[in-house]
Amino acid sequence: MKKNALLHFWQLMTFVLFFLAWEVLVRVLGVKPVILPAPTVIFEQIWAHRAMLLQNTWPTFVAIGLGFTYAFIVGFAIAVGIAFSRTVREITYPFLIVAQILPKIAFAPLFLIWFGFGLTPKIVIAALIAFFPIVINTAKGLTSVDPELLQYLDSLGASPREKFMRVSLPWAMPYIFAALKISITLAIVGAVVGEFVAAGEGLGYVINSANIALDTQLMFAAITVLSVLGVLMFMAVVAVERLVTKSSSLAVDTGSATM
Repeated sequence: MKKNALLHFWQLMTFVLFFLAWEVLVRVLGVKPVILPAPTVIFEQIWAHRAMLLQNTWPTFVAIGLGFTYAFIVGFAIAVGIAFSRTVREITYPFLIVAQILPKIAFAPLFLIWFGFGLTPKIVIAALIAFFPIVINTAKGLTSVDPELLQYLDSLGASPREKFMRVSLPWAMPYIFAALKISITLAIVGAVVGEFVAAGEGLGYVINSANIALDTQLMFAAITVLSVLGVLMFMAVVAVERLVTKSSSLAVDTGSATM
């Protein structure tokens, strides 16, 4: 416990020292705010525009959350098909590679034409960018199960569903959550890109508008709020991982004791 507290302390101190060095260098070198505002100026801008930034945080959060959710649902379903069906694997794998290689951000203007102006294109871009790691990592986890465990369950007369729920899925959990932690960051990128192109609200829209108006201070303020939102969403995935991993461990222990 003390070791974790000490680790968190030094993590916090790293951020404090970084922003302190930033503040001192900007002041000493006389950098103009239009080039690089000091952290204190950025925080003043956040406070001054807190209502507007908070109002625009919600649409970005919704776009990220829905894009990430759809990416997980579709990616997990495809990964299960790839892991347990050779036909699905042979049909979908080349398509997945091509879909990953294509620059999805370049399709953002087309999504505006296809899906209109608003939330939908942001969700689509976020989901498209985020789902590939989920597919690859989940499929890898499901196919890396120790064959002896599956043979053991076969000897007990376990059904395919029981083998999936008792062995394959728990075994793949580290792979799945590794993918989810990558995908949540990609979903943030996708949602912001969508707001650059096809939105009239959201933190990406604020950043883009401030950039056009050369309001660097407001732009950094919105970037800071977006960074905090991203960290919180990443931490939420980590918290779910710890909860699910703990539950899975308890379930495995109980199952072993029962057998």
